[in-house]
Amino acid sequence: MAIFTDPIDFDEWSEADDNGGFDWEHIAYLALVSRKMDELEEKEGFVKYQFSARGHELGQLLLSQKLTFPFDGASVYYRSRPFALGSGLTITEGFEAGMAKAGGISDGRDVGVVFNLPRRTGATIIPMAGDVGSQYTPAVGWAQAIRYRAEALGEEAIDGSIAVVLGGDGSVATNGFWSALTMATTLKLPVLFVIEDNGFAISVRSDLQTPGQNIAANLASFKNLQIWDGDGGNPPETAALVDQAVEFVRSGRGPGLLRLRVQRMAGHAGHDNQAYKTEEERAADRARDPLPALERYVVPDLMSQVEWDALSAKAELAVFKARDEALAKAEPNVTHITHQVWHDPSDPALVGGLEAEDLELPAGTNQPHGAHSARINMLDAIRQTLDSEMMLNDRVLLFGEDVGHKGGVHAATLGLQTKHGSDRVFDTSLSEEGIIGRAVGMALAGLKPVPEIQFRKYADPAAEQLNNCGTLRWRTANRFAAPIVVRIPGGYRKIGDPWHSVTSEVTFAHAPGWQVVVPSNAEDAVGLLRTALRGHDPVIFFEHRAMLDAAWARRPYPGDDFTIPFGKGKRVQTGDSLTIVTWGAMVELCEQASEAYPGEIEIIDLRTLVPWDKDLVLESIHKTGKCLIVHEDIGRGGFGAEIAAVITEEAFMALDGPVMRVTAPAVPVPYSPTLMTGVVPTVAGIQSKVKELLEF
Repeated sequence: MAIFTDPIDFDEWSEADDNGGFDWEHIAYLALVSRKMDELEEKEGFVKYQFSARGHELGQLLLSQKLTFPFDGASVYYRSRPFALGSGLTITEGFEAGMAKAGGISDGRDVGVVFNLPRRTGATIIPMAGDVGSQYTPAVGWAQAIRYRAEALGEEAIDGSIAVVLGGDGSVATNGFWSALTMATTLKLPVLFVIEDNGFAISVRSDLQTPGQNIAANLASFKNLQIWDGDGGNPPETAALVDQAVEFVRSGRGPGLLRLRVQRMAGHAGHDNQAYKTEEERAADRARDPLPALERYVVPDLMSQVEWDALSAKAELAVFKARDEALAKAEPNVTHITHQVWHDPSDPALVGGLEAEDLELPAGTNQPHGAHSARINMLDAIRQTLDSEMMLNDRVLLFGEDVGHKGGVHAATLGLQTKHGSDRVFDTSLSEEGIIGRAVGMALAGLKPVPEIQFRKYADPAAEQLNNCGTLRWRTANRFAAPIVVRIPGGYRKIGDPWHSVTSEVTFAHAPGWQVVVPSNAEDAVGLLRTALRGHDPVIFFEHRAMLDAAWARRPYPGDDFTIPFGKGKRVQTGDSLTIVTWGAMVELCEQASEAYPGEIEIIDLRTLVPWDKDLVLESIHKTGKCLIVHEDIGRGGFGAEIAAVITEEAFMALDGPVMRVTAPAVPVPYSPTLMTGVVPTVAGIQSKVKELLEF
């Protein structure tokens, strides 16, 4: 590890490296373009929400010119439009995004500076999000995918590509930054962190963000991390640092961090007047403006003053022309607002998942075979399905805390690392944000990541990445997709507690873009998991802890090609008087409760909550006239309320009684088995409600 703080001989660097191979004329042109765009937006107010990049242009444009390898990826943030312009974003597209016009990078769905860009002239711009710090862990996932595809899959064209992630000084306080830093350094991944330090996070000064106000100095003792630190407003210094940093990471020697001191020449956003800065500080900002410094650097050595002035006039003309073109564009079509939430086989995403790589997996069959084979528990069913799909698809990777040699805390991956290798089944650092963020980056890079979260409650630190993953296809207007499969054990197992026994599947059902799967038995676990692994949308695969080794949940293994379509529930038993709608561990309890009412109770196991089989439920209710919904999650705002609402809207006239529910009260799952009987639904509790409804 080294930190480069010694003065650089810029004349020697320029002569030896031909100015690093940079096209200074193009850099100057785009810097002028970016500055004029910001000034117009700030002055004329035609964008919905303005984030200025004034003062940040130089380093971003230099960096964009160095990312020329075919699989270079960049994860950026809301002040990165100069980088996007350098990577092929057109001026018109830049304006369209801010104006929320039809087409463009998000079809008016996302904030104008929340960029995504399939590869054009430079790096692929990994879809960013509006959350501060959420850009880091997907970049590391992209970097790990580069290594896997180059080394394990032997894709020579990818070798040497790198990931770059940009962030401001405020973002180095976030979980995402530190998680990404841990992953990058422990695995020595080809990723470059570029921190643009302008001294302020909105109005919070950097001394309240970072001790000593210099993250590069603080990380000087961080192992496996090369560090550069310099003036991002000084053209030759910035160019030399960018050149050195990119070439170091590209050489395969490990990750690096480049801190560039820059000036934020405007407020945080359009509404921010920077009243928290003194006049002396504002004057200092103007004195260190990189645009005049760039002009002094290239004139007269690289171009004449006349040529600079002509370039400036050309940039201004292009910006005005693009503004007018963008203003003339149509508004987005409001009738399309629900389009592109899910995969459409007739319109695949451009980047992300197997489909964008022109890889197709077998369709499978919904007919099980092996009915006479030995019954296996759900845990073995999950493990065997993961194993068979890994043999079929070499892009499937399993990872999480303890999933390697230990085989996971529930043993679902036991033996898979030995069989498939530690590059495909591996342990991670203890950061759920990092686990999911890494998976998103891997999926965007063409892999099929299957991260494990040990318990449902432990997914909470990853909520930001989970939400962003679900909306990613919609936010990018179907340009990108990240079809990860997240395995989450949850629920009680013999005893409970508030940390390991949470279900709360409604949280995921409420999040747009996620398919939610809740199998109740081994056969369904096989078919649903295989469908998820061969699908093109992100999936939450919920493995109930009580059913992993439950005798009732054991079934014969249905075969290596068995699949179950999502949104198709199962009529577990037929009956004429009452329909029970349930899923997961409650299916067994509902069966036991119905034994007291032979021939009367029809039980439907939904199997998937998103999508859920509305048609099957409504068909059953038209036959029985009564409905009881049973789930383990809290009743208040639970998924049963959604089902009940649909029933009353679409089958009210068929009802011969109120739609009732048996659920948990609004308290956590307790540790005491005695107390659990007052929280988790019981056979007696279900029977009581069945009796009440039948007698209504």
